Amino acid sequence: MRALTRILFTGTALLTTVLNAQSLQNEDLKDLQIFREAVSLTELDKMLENKGAFTVFAPTDNAFGKLCTPESENLLGPDNREHLRAVVAYHIVAGELTASRILKALCQGKGSASFTTVLGEPLLATLDGTDIILTDCLGNQARIIRADSETDNLVYHEIDTVVLPATPGP
Repeated sequence: MRALTRILFTGTALLTTVLNAQSLQNEDLKDLQIFREAVSLTELDKMLENKGAFTVFAPTDNAFGKLCTPESENLLGPDNREHLRAVVAYHIVAGELTASRILKALCQGKGSASFTTVLGEPLLATLDGTDIILTDCLGNQARIIRADSETDNLVYHEIDTVVLPATPGP
């Protein structure tokens, strides 16, 4: 019960911050250039433009800079489209998951919640203080550093690390 109370209290503090977030504008996209390019290269932008709501956990350009594997250096290259598509799809969840909905799921899940990405793999959410932490299938963790930016049918949450699917692609 104490843990649930702590989650609710920290969730309230986070919601106060989230309610002050502005909608996603072009100038706000400057830190998401690599992810935007990746979405376009994989043609997932067409899926996101279709009718329906989606949540995108968008890694910042700095997050992509943290990738230090030989495969990641050529991630945007033409020979890696399937792998890139899997990585990008792992950052997208169908439906509108605002920070308050994520917090509600965390409360219902006694401190953790799992969301299925459009790739079909789970992404685990937990709290660290007032921060929402996402953990991928490989144990890598990303922190939501800016929550609830919105466009017509998308909710964007900027994250500080690229999360990776268990399977690299088809």
